[in-house]
Amino acid sequence: MRTASACLAVALAAAALTGTGTASADPIVAGSQVPDQDPFYAAPADIGTYAPGTPIATRPVALTMPGLTDTDAWQISYRTNDSHGAPELAVTTLAVPKTPWTGSGPRPVISLQLAEDATGTQCAPSYLLAKGALQDAPTAVLAPPMINKGYAVAFPDFEGPKSVYMAGPQAGHAVLDGIRAVKRVKAAGIGEGNPWGLDGYSGGAEATGWAAQLQPSYAPEVKLAGAAIGGTPADPGIVGRSLDGGPFSGFEIGSEYGLMTEFPEARIDTLLNADGKAAMKAAAGKCTNDLLLGFAFKKMSDYVTVPDFSSVPSVAAMLKRNTLGAAAPLAPVYDYHTIADEIVPVGQDDTLVKAWCAGGTSVQSVRDPLGGHVTEALTRSGDALTYLSDRFAHKPAPTTC
Repeated sequence: MRTASACLAVALAAAALTGTGTASADPIVAGSQVPDQDPFYAAPADIGTYAPGTPIATRPVALTMPGLTDTDAWQISYRTNDSHGAPELAVTTLAVPKTPWTGSGPRPVISLQLAEDATGTQCAPSYLLAKGALQDAPTAVLAPPMINKGYAVAFPDFEGPKSVYMAGPQAGHAVLDGIRAVKRVKAAGIGEGNPWGLDGYSGGAEATGWAAQLQPSYAPEVKLAGAAIGGTPADPGIVGRSLDGGPFSGFEIGSEYGLMTEFPEARIDTLLNADGKAAMKAAAGKCTNDLLLGFAFKKMSDYVTVPDFSSVPSVAAMLKRNTLGAAAPLAPVYDYHTIADEIVPVGQDDTLVKAWCAGGTSVQSVRDPLGGHVTEALTRSGDALTYLSDRFAHKPAPTTC
């Protein structure tokens, strides 16, 4: 069985320094060791004394991912906050085209949230981009068209050092603090004056949505020209129930592991039976393809001691906290989704759009009647980039609200 991420990689590929932080003295070449073994990813003991978004270290990186080799690139580590506000270290990768920017105003920058969908740091975008492992980061092929337009692109490791898949506040913090860090490092002239947009598909759309939603309260000084999200898993409870027992149930198991790790107060561990405890142990440290192959057609009901896992009050509260829509972004949003999506049901994304519209966000919602989750990225990613380009050009944002 070809996995969803492998299909996406094949389909999309066919379409298609100076720093203000402390310079890293680590001699390890970026991408030569997994993050758990690379000192660059280790947080300093006093990380809590740094303000969110403060750069910790920078180092150059040679990107070997197709379409990104003709860039100057850096890895930037910085302080961010987990979902509970505790300090932690995250890393973002900044890629800047080698060709000079000839457009009007400063060079635009897009924070592209890759669909990590994983529980291990060896699946982090910063590491995969350096390795050139397209099979584990298929949505990285959305980046070359951005580079070809002359835009710089930042790729944050938004799941953080614990690889907490589907932890919404964590992801939003990491994205916004990554932008803050890039602004402060000023690599290749990318600083305070550059306009920023957000983009992401599938798991990357979840992080993008959280960054857009949290920006007004968490990082009001970070101005966003716009955000583009596609195939968005806005409600982890609804998405999990839809995936349960099907060919893509590995996404559900991986997200439960991530949420259990990030939200111990949900007490998921106390609801697991022996098989469930073994499953969570087996789900640790896995990239997308391993999760999908290892947990296809699995049901959460086989792993828990209660008849309705998601209705347990502690779990329901945690799922609600990680559901998008409680606040409205200030930045305009392009939201696309196929009605026939077999992985992320469109209905819960429609609910998100209604909530954001009601909150005053300018949302252009596009719903395609045909196609699946993978093909939708092919169908609309170009339109998403056009949408962001129009926002950089200060054109009025269209709305379907």
